[in-house]
Amino acid sequence: MTAALVPPPAPGEGFRTVFWDIITDVTTPPFERARTSGENAVDERIAVVIEDDADIRSLVADVLEQAGFEVHTAAAGLPGIDLVRQHNPVVTTLDVSMPGMDGFEVAKRIRAISPTYIVMLTARTDEIDTLQGLQSGADDYLTKPFRPRELRARVEAMLRRPRLVASQPTPASDPAPSSDAAATGWLEHKGLRAQPEMHLATVDGRDLDLTPSEFDILVELLGAGRRVVSKAELALMLRGERVHGLEAYVSENDLRAIEVHMANLRRKLGESATAPQWIETVRGVGYRLTAR
Repeated sequence: MTAALVPPPAPGEGFRTVFWDIITDVTTPPFERARTSGENAVDERIAVVIEDDADIRSLVADVLEQAGFEVHTAAAGLPGIDLVRQHNPVVTTLDVSMPGMDGFEVAKRIRAISPTYIVMLTARTDEIDTLQGLQSGADDYLTKPFRPRELRARVEAMLRRPRLVASQPTPASDPAPSSDAAATGWLEHKGLRAQPEMHLATVDGRDLDLTPSEFDILVELLGAGRRVVSKAELALMLRGERVHGLEAYVSENDLRAIEVHMANLRRKLGESATAPQWIETVRGVGYRLTAR
């Protein structure tokens, strides 16, 4: 592109100036609005940025605004949580190292009130920090310095994932796990059930409180049946790239993130990886449903 989407920043704006050519040199494709219902439905065009560094906060806001989002920003955790509660964003970016309440605790509190996609941004590169972020409820994790184009691509991949992002209560007349379940869109395996369009999951009649990524992994495995689904397939599915037939590199961090999501999913199911009731590990390959 040769025309800037907005006037360039004045000299001396530091961090944003370095990346301005990247921010503006990106086509803004139309986003498909996610199906929503209920008063707690998230809005596909709203994002919240929680970041204590003013330059990075402005940069991330610029990237998301260029992508067509209405962006609300906060410099600390508690105001950011309030913004999430008030605006119901579809995407929230979250710095890890903030004064007072750190990003891990903020992520836990956001996850308790919202199904928003959480992308954690941090200068920490240790694997344990990545794992702690995902265990706190984050869907993705980027280390600083990051390319704004990469952040934009990660957000777009999240929005391509075809599912209802709103949280809804379980219907009173829950269909029995039988042939009727398939007719109403339920996927079922030995009492473990999911309804992709309503974003509902239950196990033995108990509601499961899953993050968006955990829910999508569960749906993928229930749909695959006894076919083994590799970690790489799951990573690409979460990035939305398999849907569009794109080939992409899957890093060790991507694979490790899938392992963490699976560990969290199993913990919420109450099953052991060594004696699984619903999902078994095929060593060196991936995961599949257990035999009936």
